[in-house]
Amino acid sequence: MSVAVEIRGITKKFVLRHSRSIKEAIVWLVKGRKGELTETFDALKDVNLTIRQGETVALLGFNGSGKSTLLKHISGVMLPDEGVVLTRGRVAGLIEVGAGFHHDLTGRDNVYLNGAILGMDEQQIKERFDDIVAFSEIGQFIDTEVKFYSSGMYLRLAFSVAVHTDPEVFLVDEILAVGDEPFQRKCLEKIHDLAAQGKTLVVVSHDLDLVSRVCDRGVVLEHGRVIFDGPISEAVAVQRAR
Repeated sequence: MSVAVEIRGITKKFVLRHSRSIKEAIVWLVKGRKGELTETFDALKDVNLTIRQGETVALLGFNGSGKSTLLKHISGVMLPDEGVVLTRGRVAGLIEVGAGFHHDLTGRDNVYLNGAILGMDEQQIKERFDDIVAFSEIGQFIDTEVKFYSSGMYLRLAFSVAVHTDPEVFLVDEILAVGDEPFQRKCLEKIHDLAAQGKTLVVVSHDLDLVSRVCDRGVVLEHGRVIFDGPISEAVAVQRAR
């Protein structure tokens, strides 16, 4: 089985800026700017992970553990400070609702824009356009500017474009927490279809019951490090016990 995602020793630091009182700031200036008003936070620390083609993997952990940051590195939205991330084939998915959408463009224009961002050419988008609109259930609003869409409409159209790019690696970050229950079920069915087709899935979710149904493997993160990597049932047990 070939490798779909290879993560080698990646580290990511963020700068935290602290707000201080005027008095503290004056003292800091008087002392010749000794001592920083900022500090760094290690979001990921020397993370190594290999995901093979066709695997369904859940990234688990509490808020701040680094799971969403790791997903953004796989998607290419973020670049590591150290280490490398290698992916094979088209990578698509939902990292943030409406990411890649332009508020002043219509739904139709955004399908073409987002489809192009995700690697489809114009002919491919044309061929899949009707299926994208039908799945999204946007209907008559497809020619309305997306700034007038509800968050649920955003979600439906963004998810529909992503799944119709026919990606080799599909990423999902807490996206099923948004939208109504019928569409959530529809999304889950589509995700199961992708898995059945041998696509690689990487899912971030706090819903342990959901990931138990969708994924076969679980990776638990804590303070930016991988503390467990194994069968989903064991990963869920580790997460529940913390």
